[in-house]
Amino acid sequence: MSHSAAGVVDLNLCIIKDMEVIELNKRTSGQAFEVILRPPSFDGQRDFHPTIPPRRDPSLEEIQKKLDAAEERRKCQEAELRKYLAEKREHEREVAQKALHEHRNFIRTAKEKLEQRMEINKENREAHIAAMLDRLQEKEKHAEEVRRHKEQMDLDWQ
Repeated sequence: MSHSAAGVVDLNLCIIKDMEVIELNKRTSGQAFEVILRPPSFDGQRDFHPTIPPRRDPSLEEIQKKLDAAEERRKCQEAELRKYLAEKREHEREVAQKALHEHRNFIRTAKEKLEQRMEINKENREAHIAAMLDRLQEKEKHAEEVRRHKEQMDLDWQ
């Protein structure tokens, strides 16, 4: 830290004109400083205010260029929007087509499964009826045999 004659203190960071920093004695806990603020000083220089250049009237050619550029931007935005909407419609069409395809596949497989179950039920029913008819024929055969045997017994008793 260095002091200059103009009251400027260099803290190795920046130069500060409107305050004075005095280093107090060093302590074991750190350093201590006294900061003295002064009222702002004016050294005769006027404040820097950047001047805005005066606006000039644009020429007809510049106006036309800006209008053409704006029209081109509008056309590009419109083309991008059309492209986006076309892609969106194409995606929707693909999704609908896929859903229809999956629906048709589901109906086809459900119909095949139903036909298989109906065929199995029909075969089981026919097998059950055939088994019942076989048992009925066996019972009739047995009943006929019992009748013949009874008639034979009746004839033998006489």
